[in-house]
Amino acid sequence: MTPAVVLFSGGVDSSTCLAIARQEGFAPHALAVRYGQRHAHELGAAERVAAAMGVPLKVIGLDLRAIGGSALTAELPVPKDAPIGGSIPVTYVPARNTVLLGLALGYAETLGAQDLYIGVNAIDYSGYPDCRPAFVQAFEALANVATAAAIEGRARYRVHAPLLTLSKAEIIRRGAQLGVPYALTHSCYDPDSFGRACGRCDSCRLRRQGFAEAGVPDPTPYA
Repeated sequence: MTPAVVLFSGGVDSSTCLAIARQEGFAPHALAVRYGQRHAHELGAAERVAAAMGVPLKVIGLDLRAIGGSALTAELPVPKDAPIGGSIPVTYVPARNTVLLGLALGYAETLGAQDLYIGVNAIDYSGYPDCRPAFVQAFEALANVATAAAIEGRARYRVHAPLLTLSKAEIIRRGAQLGVPYALTHSCYDPDSFGRACGRCDSCRLRRQGFAEAGVPDPTPYA
């Protein structure tokens, strides 16, 4: 089967994206990044989901805390019960998806893969600029001028964002049809020490609303 690299956090969106890549005929290679995020629960979820789905997982480390500027990489409080949408929230990590897709591109080039999957979504999201169609298109153009494989004619890179125009409920319904083990996933920005979701950050609220609107039981353990 043709390999593809899937950026993977162990959350609802990336897990659904992983299942879609496989459904579309690729042999997915999941790539998770330990980038200095405020907790390790999502990486634990990535390991659990990848194992359950029988997908190889590579974990790469880098430290975006050196840059800071986000409640996910610096000592800033995670907003709770705040309006979703409008201004870009403090949970935005500067240039994160650009950096992570760059790592995925490098990994793809070494694997001989030409397809990258990212679970960004421009409908039910918090307003992050690197979750929009313009970003996906721009990175795909970059990939095809930034790599030896592309310049030498050995690869034509494609960035797939299959969730881009889906609501969270539509994403969950699609994943449920594909057998995604959502009980193993993690979404919360600010879980307690046991890994239980806070239920009040943007990510928790979008997740909870998505399960409710999809008519799928929410398996999330809330604090």
